[in-house]
Amino acid sequence: MDINPRTSRRRVLQFGAAALPLAALGATLPSLVQTASAAPNGTGALRMPAETDRHIRTYMAWPALSSVWGGGLAAVRRDIAEVAHVISRYEPVVMLARPGQVAEARYQCGPGAYYGIQVIDIPNDDLWIRDFGPTFVVAPGAVAGVDTDFNGWGKAGTKFAQPFANDAAAARTLLAEYEVNRIRAGFVGEGGSLETDGDGTLLATVSSMVNANRNPGMSQAQVEQAMKTALGIDKVIWVPGLAGEDITDCHIDCLARFVAPGHVILDKPGPGADKKWVAVYEETARALRSATDARGRRLTVTELPGPDRREIRGRGEEFLSSYTNYYTANGAVIAPQFGDSVADDVAHAILRASYPGYRVEQLPIDGIASGGGGIHCATQSHPAVPPAL
Repeated sequence: MDINPRTSRRRVLQFGAAALPLAALGATLPSLVQTASAAPNGTGALRMPAETDRHIRTYMAWPALSSVWGGGLAAVRRDIAEVAHVISRYEPVVMLARPGQVAEARYQCGPGAYYGIQVIDIPNDDLWIRDFGPTFVVAPGAVAGVDTDFNGWGKAGTKFAQPFANDAAAARTLLAEYEVNRIRAGFVGEGGSLETDGDGTLLATVSSMVNANRNPGMSQAQVEQAMKTALGIDKVIWVPGLAGEDITDCHIDCLARFVAPGHVILDKPGPGADKKWVAVYEETARALRSATDARGRRLTVTELPGPDRREIRGRGEEFLSSYTNYYTANGAVIAPQFGDSVADDVAHAILRASYPGYRVEQLPIDGIASGGGGIHCATQSHPAVPPAL
């Protein structure tokens, strides 16, 4: 655990009382952390909340490097600005940007944001803040951020390698900025590899987490225990995934998501999809349908079919055509559309039925998707502090 005493430059008056949630932690945080894996939910232990729990803001990051995006940098920045605008209809957005890029980010994310989009000067390398940003954990009256020691997806020396030094430091800096206690995880990973129902169950892929490029020398059981301890998890449901075929080694947030405890949405590749991803879907479906969660419930699995890859040709092999990589803001599901009108409409209908009371907002994200990610990859929620007991 790391408690950073740095005084924030953006004071509580700018964000309201929720910007300083740590007063309730005091000297009790170490005991909360130590008991997180052992104590059932609801007893005061820190736990990773469901994404549908209320947020006080969403974090995003401004795409920084033409060396990563090449000629697509302008398009991906337009996509990021549009995603931020849509989310800002439901909750405030904070955008990280390199100091020399703050002005452009503010210009593109400027007027029209309902709750506001604030751009802050925290250096970054890329937009995937789900992976390099903090993963938040909460308890009654308390919130903390877990830093999962981002190492560029373990891709140094491979064809997927890209700069990540600034991204690796961003979680620590962001938590200091908002005076949130930092917990250093006992494992290396990314937020996109961690999917929880908020009720003690975590979904994860073996290919991403039990991998020598993140956690050398650690067995699956050791990785599982480290995740349970850091995130307040009672049970991990593992699915195989697929290593080495994308930069993330098959993150769970492109594959399966919790709608609610006991209910999972499963990405089903559309017509024309590569056979290797069809096999991943089939293995995942079998694993989920035979699993029980931390409370002993069988899972209800709702399939979310992807678009016809033949309808979206010309977008590259790395293009992520997963509707499952959506983001739930306060009262809204922010999801992609890919230009296959039939599949887009089906995805909208499934998400609307799965999230009653939520508004489903779809928007094109071809720039983001060309980099192998989606809306969920580009966002991270800062949960509201649950009421003190």
